[in-house]
Amino acid sequence: MSWMPGAEQDVDLQCPEAVEMVIIPRTGDLGNFGVKRALPFRKKRMVGPFIFWDQMGPGEFLSGEGIDVRPHPHIGLSTVTYLFDGSLQHRDSLGTNKIIRPGAINLMSAGEGIVHSERTDENTRARPSELFGIQSWLAQPLNKESGKPSFHHEAAETVPQMNGEGKTIRLLMGAAFGLKSTVPCDWETLYADIGMDPGSKLLIEADTEERALYALTGRIEVEGQEYPPAQMLVLRPGRKVTVKALEPVRLMLLGGAAMDGPRYIWWNFVSSSKEKLEQAKEDWKNQKFPAVPGDSKEFVPLPKL
Repeated sequence: MSWMPGAEQDVDLQCPEAVEMVIIPRTGDLGNFGVKRALPFRKKRMVGPFIFWDQMGPGEFLSGEGIDVRPHPHIGLSTVTYLFDGSLQHRDSLGTNKIIRPGAINLMSAGEGIVHSERTDENTRARPSELFGIQSWLAQPLNKESGKPSFHHEAAETVPQMNGEGKTIRLLMGAAFGLKSTVPCDWETLYADIGMDPGSKLLIEADTEERALYALTGRIEVEGQEYPPAQMLVLRPGRKVTVKALEPVRLMLLGGAAMDGPRYIWWNFVSSSKEKLEQAKEDWKNQKFPAVPGDSKEFVPLPKL
C-alpha cells in the first residue's frame, strides 16, 4: 500500500494513567475499498518500529472486481501484511509470487530498494470475495535501511498460539506471553493477534518499551475507561496494563523498542536521511528501480505532493 498525507482528527480524549494518547484513524479509499490509517500520526510518528498502520476493510467485491495496487517502490522499511479474510497476490522485484491468506504473515524488507504489487488474484476475482486485514510498515534500523532487500512468508499453521482463560493469542513477531515467533526482526518488535471472550482479561507486561492496542471489533476497558473499536491506544511506557473485553473482541498488540533515531517518510519511502529520500524520488522517476517479474506493464507514478 502507499502512504499519502491526509487530515487528522486532533481529538483530546480523557485517558487513564496507563494510556498516553488515543489516535482516531483517518479514513480513506483505495480503489473503492475503505482503509483506516492510524500511523503515522502528527503527535505520534512511530510506536516502536511501526511507522505505518492501515486497517484494510472489511470490504466486499463483486465478481471481476478486486484490489489492484500497481508496482510501486519502497526503501528503508519492511511491509507486514496480515489478513483476517480474503487473499492478496504479492509480487516483488526479487521474483516473489505469493498468495497471502488469512493467518499468514508476509514480511518484505526493502533495504536499499524494492518494488512490489498487491492485487486480487485471478481465481479469487472470478467470484464475489471479501478482504479484511492489516498492513503495517516497520522502519528499518540504521544498519539495515540500506541493506539488501528480502522476503519472508510465515504460513498460518506455524504461527505460535496459546489458548486459555477466554483468550486466543497468536504471536506474529517477537516474544511475549510465553511464546516466541520465528519471523525475522531487524529491530526489537512486538506484534500479536488476540481474541478475547466477554469478561476475559489480558495483562500486558511493561517489558516492551513502546506498545499500542488496536481493537478491530468489540469494546474494551482499560483502568475503568471504555473504548470502542477502530482506535489506537498508545500505552504509557513502564506500566503494566490490564485490558478487559466487554464483548467479543479482536485485538492487535503492537510495539517494540524505541527506534534508533528519527525517520522521515515521503510517499512509500522511509529513511533517516532526507537526501536518501530525494535520491529515491529521482531513481523512481528515472525508472532505476528493478522491475517486478510478471507484473511490469504498469506502475504507480511518482506523486506530486
